Amino acid sequence: MYAMEINNVTYRYDSGVEALKNLSLQIPLGAKVALLGPNGAGKSTLLHHLNGLKVPDEGSIKIMGDQITKKSAPAIRRKVGLVFQDPDDQVFSGTVWDDVAFGPRNLHMTEEEVEEVCHAALGNVGMLEYKHTPPYQLSYGQKKRVAIAGILSMRPDIVILDEPMAFLDPAGQDEVAGLLQGLNYMGKTILLSTHDVNFAASWADMVILLKDGELLTAGDISLLIDESYIKEANLHLPIIARTFKMVPDYADALPINEQDAYRILFKMFNEKDKYIY
Repeated sequence: MYAMEINNVTYRYDSGVEALKNLSLQIPLGAKVALLGPNGAGKSTLLHHLNGLKVPDEGSIKIMGDQITKKSAPAIRRKVGLVFQDPDDQVFSGTVWDDVAFGPRNLHMTEEEVEEVCHAALGNVGMLEYKHTPPYQLSYGQKKRVAIAGILSMRPDIVILDEPMAFLDPAGQDEVAGLLQGLNYMGKTILLSTHDVNFAASWADMVILLKDGELLTAGDISLLIDESYIKEANLHLPIIARTFKMVPDYADALPINEQDAYRILFKMFNEKDKYIY
């Protein structure tokens, strides 16, 4: 069973503009997926479809085997949690605890169950000590973590995030990256949209490239050093790949991320006489 199956999906805005065009994808269970593309590519529109906020005009979407329809969408949202780009669109209650408890209470969990899931969710994102804090007193990065906790408290199998690294400083980005890695270790399928090719190269095991609502390509992270696709998606090669393009003998065998670069450097140092000019 796939986590998500997208079959010939087309979606039009009221203006008639096609935001998604005959899109087909299959995303495995347990995958870490980075969705990339220029502004206007259809990334957010696709994410909203996968959570049932939008329903395709044509085609179908299945989440863990169940097709999304207007009728099934509420049940689908129990399987798929969506974290918006701006946490202020999602974090609105009087305290952090009340915000994280909002979803479980609307799912009619008992207060004992609410206590259990909220405690676990806030613990997972490192925000348990802030449970009585009003959200307006939190930093932007802390609000992001609370928004993620609000989704985790509903125990979804799939977590979708729209630009989770947007407007975060480097330390905040590292915190979110570590959190996402931990969620994947817990068995969650993670799909996120991003413009950060470097992050995608170091974190994801699958990448999807969109442009103008159409699928350019999808596959493993080696696609991120395929210059034909990267240019068409208005992206840059990962910075490590761009650096190694200047190294003799490696311009055609570029590293994708830090691990690849380490292996190449190890080999280079063992052949160091070759690189002394």
